[in-house]
Amino acid sequence: MRLSVLAVLAAAALAAGCGPRGGRSAGAAADAVREFPAVQIPGVYTGEAERAAYAVEHFWDRFFSGAGGMCCDSVTVCGVPRDKFEGAFSSYVVLLQTQDAVSGRKAVESLFDKVESAHRADTASNVRGVFADMMEHYLYDPNSPYRNEDLYQPYVAGLARSPFTDPALVPSLEFDARMCALNPVGAPAADFRFADAAGCMRRLSDVRADYTLLVFSNPGCKACGDFLADMAGVGYYRDRIASGSLAVVTVYIDEDLDEWRRHLGDYPDIWINGYDPDYAIRRDLLYNIRGIPSLYLLDRDRRVIMKDAPTERVMSFLASIGRE
Repeated sequence: MRLSVLAVLAAAALAAGCGPRGGRSAGAAADAVREFPAVQIPGVYTGEAERAAYAVEHFWDRFFSGAGGMCCDSVTVCGVPRDKFEGAFSSYVVLLQTQDAVSGRKAVESLFDKVESAHRADTASNVRGVFADMMEHYLYDPNSPYRNEDLYQPYVAGLARSPFTDPALVPSLEFDARMCALNPVGAPAADFRFADAAGCMRRLSDVRADYTLLVFSNPGCKACGDFLADMAGVGYYRDRIASGSLAVVTVYIDEDLDEWRRHLGDYPDIWINGYDPDYAIRRDLLYNIRGIPSLYLLDRDRRVIMKDAPTERVMSFLASIGRE
């Protein structure tokens, strides 16, 4: 269910309310700990989209403007208790994903600059490390329901070029930034050839449908089984495939073809099920596949609509086109 901007900000305010002070004395807590300063949207912004845009752009303004001299240690982030900070951060991530690709990236770049400035003013604080960990956890962890490589990319790229980053970490950060830049939303998906279940060679670019769901999967994996069960519960998709408005393409990218063939019956025969005979997808780093299944949703021109998206998000979209 899509939450309104007001509901997200209310949740952020609740999560950021006063809580335990980590064992500090009452006097010390009063001096060192504060509530998260929630963004305040001027009344002139009345539309849902413009309120969301304002909230994303200004979410961290009051947090950083009031951070001077605030405690940054193992239990607080610029004076805000860790759990309250994370509650606000998760609300920010939800709002961030309401924005288009350009606006979302711009907001992340702005946040990175704010964090770097705060660290520059107090290099002994923990603010830089906490934000880096949070961004990776929410936007890049393959198990995160909020993962979004396009939004994580400008942040990890900033870390890679920052003078504050340990030089030993730079190559890994640069690699992550390059991988996150693959197949961004709105760009054509990288083309590749694959062998289908009958042994015929095909190309992704040959698939003709209004929407193509590209699934990188492994035979017998539990998460893939869960995805198959979710799809089996959606009755309309067979008609959509038959009409040519939807194609589901599953591709196995590893080497044990005997195992893949043993599980081929798990996949509906109305799907296009195949494998990468050249191992080119991994070898040439065509896609950043960090977890299985990895789902990409493409439009008629095979431009990316969703990239390594959580199953729930893909299923919601498929349900919406099922009602068209």
